[in-house]
Amino acid sequence: MYQRVDIKICGLTRDADVDLALSLGADYCGFIVYPKSPRGLSLERAQELAARVPAGKRVLVDVETGTEELERYRDAGFDYFQIHSGLPVSLETLAAWSGLVGPEKLWLAPRVGPAEAFPLVTLDFARTLLVDTFDKNQVGGTGQVGDWERFRDLSAQYPERNWILAGGLTPENVLQAVRETGTAHLDVNSGVESAPGIKDAAKLRELFSVL
Repeated sequence: MYQRVDIKICGLTRDADVDLALSLGADYCGFIVYPKSPRGLSLERAQELAARVPAGKRVLVDVETGTEELERYRDAGFDYFQIHSGLPVSLETLAAWSGLVGPEKLWLAPRVGPAEAFPLVTLDFARTLLVDTFDKNQVGGTGQVGDWERFRDLSAQYPERNWILAGGLTPENVLQAVRETGTAHLDVNSGVESAPGIKDAAKLRELFSVL
């Protein structure tokens, strides 16, 4: 591979999947605590799984987190906090999230429709932005490829931020995604599953073999 690409395996729910992802070289492991997600975990279970992961690689994922919840998450042993949100996102909310965990640890993932402008105000509050496929009925884990052109343009215009490409990434298309977007950061979830939250060992191995 002509460039180093960080890989986050998200939606992990099983000990064995965490261990395999790490053994293959995963840079980050993501644990979803959003209760409406088919991969959603209790905070306690997310902590159990995260305990298997070296410090610096543990990402907690939630949707439109309340400040009290984020305080609990902050104190629960995670390194980064990935928050998905609808539009618009208020300055007050962004400031609260960033103030609680710091811009270096906050990963923002605004849900932006095809006709909507990306909320650039988020860049003032987080060092890392995640661009996922938009689905009006689902937050992440859609299995559908997103707008790679938009991602490429945003990451080129604002290279001082970390831009993570997510949405429909599989062992079959991940090399194309890297080439077309120039991304240095990938978030892979449903593309390496046999069922929601159940990672497929063969697909995981294939993903890391092509990267």
